[in-house]
Amino acid sequence: MMSISATANSEERSISGAHVLIPGELDLSHGVALYLDAINVSFDGFKAINNLSLTIDAGELRCIIGPNGAGKTTMMDVITGKTRPDSGTAFFGQTFDLTRMREAQIAHAGIGRKFQKPTVFEQHSVFDNLELALKADKSIWGSLFSRRNHEQTERIEELMELIRLQDFCHRPAGLLAHGQKQWLEIGMLLAQEPKLLLLDEPVAGMTDEETERTAELFISLAGKHSLVVVEHDMEFVNSIARKVTVLHEGSVLAEGSMSEVQNDARVIEVYLGR
Repeated sequence: MMSISATANSEERSISGAHVLIPGELDLSHGVALYLDAINVSFDGFKAINNLSLTIDAGELRCIIGPNGAGKTTMMDVITGKTRPDSGTAFFGQTFDLTRMREAQIAHAGIGRKFQKPTVFEQHSVFDNLELALKADKSIWGSLFSRRNHEQTERIEELMELIRLQDFCHRPAGLLAHGQKQWLEIGMLLAQEPKLLLLDEPVAGMTDEETERTAELFISLAGKHSLVVVEHDMEFVNSIARKVTVLHEGSVLAEGSMSEVQNDARVIEVYLGR
């Protein structure tokens, strides 16, 4: 088992009520971003996660595949605090014990999650959506009296260019194409400065061109962020994957390059062969 420890100059701080040990500033530029060990989750006797162990390196782009019911969504629920595991260990970096934190605390610590269906403020412009998502004081007083500064404006412009929506700056989000809404939501997640992004079927419903652009975006984000991409589109996975994890019945069935898992007899039998 990997050793989870803090450095000598660490100090205890409170993140929205959760006490965690932080080695100065949390640095995920090297080492492990996410560590799951022997995670178990049951619902009314059904074992959704079965002794799951998984490690995601800092800056890694990992693809998670598997048949329906393999435990992919439950795994993300555990990571984001939506579901408490019955047993096991879940750490973000070396210091954040995810099993002891609430959803809001986990998001504040630097884990962002995108669901399959895009969630944007449809009546607001692309620019306004990104401004609303910026990491800032979200208290009532902070929201009432905040004023956008030059750095924030520059950040929004950078995000619009990154997600290729700079030409749609003032367009209401509700008028965007499906793929553009997906990109906008990814931009909104990035505005919160996450270190780890969980992306659930991000190219579902996209055109071929939108899917290709999304692949380019994810590859550009790897290194600056850690990405966990859950996807059924094998062509898309093949275009971005350096390492693929296959889940089956709540456990890791196989792990390796796309070529390795495609040629794994067990994977062919339970998933790809179908």
